[in-house]
Amino acid sequence: MKNKRILLGITGGIAAYKITSLIRLLIKSGAEVKCILTPASCDFISPLTVATLSKNPVGIEFWNKEDGSWNNHVEYGLWADLFVVAPLTTNTLSKMANGACDNLLLATYFSMKCQTIVAPAMDLDMYAHPSTKRNLATLKQDGVKIIPVEKGELASGLVGEGRMAEPDTIFQSIADFFQSENDLEGQTILITAGPTYESIDPVRFIGNHSSGKMGYAIAENCLNRGANVILVSGPTKLTLSHPNLKLIAIQSAEQMFSEVQKEWKNSTVGIFSAAVADYRPEVVADQKIKKKDDSLTLTLIKNPDILSWAGANKTDKQVLVGFALETTNAIENGKDKLSRKNLDLIVVNTLEDEGAGFGHDTNKISIIDNHNKITRFELMTKSQTAIEIVDYLKKYIK
Repeated sequence: MKNKRILLGITGGIAAYKITSLIRLLIKSGAEVKCILTPASCDFISPLTVATLSKNPVGIEFWNKEDGSWNNHVEYGLWADLFVVAPLTTNTLSKMANGACDNLLLATYFSMKCQTIVAPAMDLDMYAHPSTKRNLATLKQDGVKIIPVEKGELASGLVGEGRMAEPDTIFQSIADFFQSENDLEGQTILITAGPTYESIDPVRFIGNHSSGKMGYAIAENCLNRGANVILVSGPTKLTLSHPNLKLIAIQSAEQMFSEVQKEWKNSTVGIFSAAVADYRPEVVADQKIKKKDDSLTLTLIKNPDILSWAGANKTDKQVLVGFALETTNAIENGKDKLSRKNLDLIVVNTLEDEGAGFGHDTNKISIIDNHNKITRFELMTKSQTAIEIVDYLKKYIK
C-alpha cells in the first residue's frame, strides 16, 4: 500500500462517520489519500476532520467560492490508483448506474482511469428494493467492484442487510486489490486474439467479424497483474502497449500456428481466444481475380487446428484455455471441445445471448473446467469479463 494513491468518495449517509477510521488505516499503511465529499455528506462528517486526517484538502464543489480555485475532476481521475466510494448511498448508486452527473464526486467517477470500488450503505427496505438490485448489477457490469453490505442493526432500528462494511473490511478489500496487481508475476502467458484473414487473391480474403476486443482485454488484465504476455494477434484496429508485452501481428491461420509453435514451449499459460478460420483457399491467385462469370468456385482446405496442437503438446505444468462461440447447444459443444482438445478450461458464449459475440463491448460467458463444472456469468463489459476469466484461471496455474 505504500505510496499508493487512493481517492475516497464520501456520500451523504450516516455511515460516513466511520470513514475517519478508514482514512487512518490507509495513512498508517503508507498510502496517499485524497477525499471528495458530496455536499450532503458534510451533514454527517466534517470536511475539516477529513482534511486533517487525510493530510490533503478535500473537494466538495467544482469551485471554491472563497478563493475562486477549481477542483478539477479530470485531474482527480488521472491522479488516483484506486477510487473508493464509501458509503455509497441509494441516491449516488442510482446516479452512477444511470449516468447522472450533478456533483464533483460523480464527475470524477465518470472521469476515472482506474478501478472503482464501492461500499453500499442503506436501510433494509432500500437495499432490498428491485431498483437497488438493478443498479448494483449495472455497476458490476460496468466493472465496478462491490464490497458486500453486512447484516446487523441499522440506523432506523431495523435489523437486516444494508450496513456498510466495517472500515477494517474495506481496508482489506483495498489491500487485496493492490495485492492482485502482481498475482501473475513470473507467469508467461501466450494469448491469441482477433480473426485470421485467408487470402483469395492480393485484395480479397475469407475472414470473420472478430474485433479482438476480448483477447486484448485479457492481455491487458494479465499485464496489469504482472505477467509477461505474448499476444499473437490477427488483423484488428486495437492497440496495446506495455513493457512486458510481446506483440506478434499475423494475418493467416498458418502464420498464427507458426508463431504459437515457437512460443508455446516457453509459456506457462495459453489463452486461445482468436477466431481462427477453419479453412483457407487451396490456391491463392497471384493477381486480382476479375469478375467474368456468373459464379466463382473456390476449393477450400482445412487449416491447422492450433488449439488441438497446443493441447497435444501441453506439459503437466502448463494451463490451456480455449474459447467456443456457438450458435446452438453452447454448453454441450463446449464440453466436447474441452475434451477433444485436452483443455483445462473453456470459455463458452453464444450468439443466442444479446450483447455477446463479435464486435460488442460486452460479453456473457460460461466457463467449463476439465471436471465439467460449469460456472455461469451475467452480461458484463469485456474488460470485466477478462477480470473474471483471469481470476478463475488463477486457481489452475501450477
